[in-house]
Amino acid sequence: MNTRSIRFRLVSWYTGWLTVVFAAAGLLLYVALQAHLEKELAAAQFRRARQIAATLLGRVEATGEAHVVNEINAWFTPETNDRFIRLTRGDGSLLYLSQPPTDGSFDPRRAPALGVVPTAPDWHKARWADGAELLVVVMPARSAGGRVYVVEVGASLAPAQALLRQLLGLLGAALLLVLGTAILGGNFLVRRALAPAEDIARRAERISLQNLKERLPVVPTRDELERLSVSLNHMIERLDHAWEHNRRFIADASHELRTPLTIMRGELELLVGQSGRAPEWQTRAATVLEEVVRLGRIVEGLFNVARLDAGEARPDFRPFDLAELTTSTAEQMCLLAEDKRIRIECRAPQPVRVNGDRARLKQVVVNLLDNAIKYTPEGGRVALTVTHEAGQAVLEVADTGIGIPATAHPRIFERFFRVDPARSRALGGAGLGLSIVKAICTAHGGQVDFQSEEGRGTRFQVRLPVAEAGA
Repeated sequence: MNTRSIRFRLVSWYTGWLTVVFAAAGLLLYVALQAHLEKELAAAQFRRARQIAATLLGRVEATGEAHVVNEINAWFTPETNDRFIRLTRGDGSLLYLSQPPTDGSFDPRRAPALGVVPTAPDWHKARWADGAELLVVVMPARSAGGRVYVVEVGASLAPAQALLRQLLGLLGAALLLVLGTAILGGNFLVRRALAPAEDIARRAERISLQNLKERLPVVPTRDELERLSVSLNHMIERLDHAWEHNRRFIADASHELRTPLTIMRGELELLVGQSGRAPEWQTRAATVLEEVVRLGRIVEGLFNVARLDAGEARPDFRPFDLAELTTSTAEQMCLLAEDKRIRIECRAPQPVRVNGDRARLKQVVVNLLDNAIKYTPEGGRVALTVTHEAGQAVLEVADTGIGIPATAHPRIFERFFRVDPARSRALGGAGLGLSIVKAICTAHGGQVDFQSEEGRGTRFQVRLPVAEAGA
């Protein structure tokens, strides 16, 4: 998963904020419920304490303290109802203390001493030595005869805490459900919202110099994506106009230069062939003729590239055997290899038919084989292979030459790029051969790639669609 993608970040922020909001709401619910339970429990204890203070202790002189004890046991049954009741006289002596409850949740005998006699009713939460936590109401009482008592009535907080723990469990389960829903729902919503962007990216990947007339889809959403699509389409339109202008300029310039270069070449050849001229003039004329010939090759290469970019090669497409073309071309170029004692090996075990311009694809074989021979030292080897793989015709040209430096790999198919300009010029290269190869392959719906290691050789691989059966 790409943690830097917009989708991941949006889903993460959405899920994170939803988690924070849910956790805050759950915390508020927990605190509110806890306060409500404690308030209700305290109110119940206050009622019992008032009842004891007003009904029993208010007339204790008439009924006696033993009657108060008996009535508390009869009315409130603290052991059965899990309540804590303690009555203390004004002098601090104990009048009544309830027995431990039947569930054993606390021991009244471990209740802390009362201390100072309160002046007003109050309540507090107390944790006893045995670990029990109770909510205790403390209320001063005065009998009709003026006697002072302190009534303490309490109940365990364990039931309320158990309810709160259940709430925490439910909130935890709900949080997991919310997180799962947020992740799945957020991913669905973000994927749906970014679907136009994915479509734009896919369409943009398919646009190249050969199909600059295509445009990106514009989704009428009236949002930023629509504006982005429109802006990109305007940019592609400007690039298309600029490319067309550049292509027409190259084609026109190349076409216009061919005629004067042809005339210059003819005149120079005539001048060099005249024996009556001084040797130094003939030498200079020969040098100029060599440069004119080289310039003519450059102009012809530019003209070919311009035609390929314009798609003018497609009308000449015909089905033919690429294996036979490669074999015959290799045989024709054996003389170049023999001069450097380079061994050419061609392996094309079976016919491989492709649909294309035979002359153009022969130019691919010639350019790749010519480069391999030029940059392979004497005594080296060049191997050509034509195979059929997964619906594609594969042409490989491998040599044991000087290789291509890793720094030059990204630019190897650029026009006029030469790894070593001085060496390329000495060998007659202009830096157009591989760019022509790439243009021809692209025009045929194929691709060209290479692997090279400096000092150990280079392998070029051309992949082309095979011709349909029966073609």
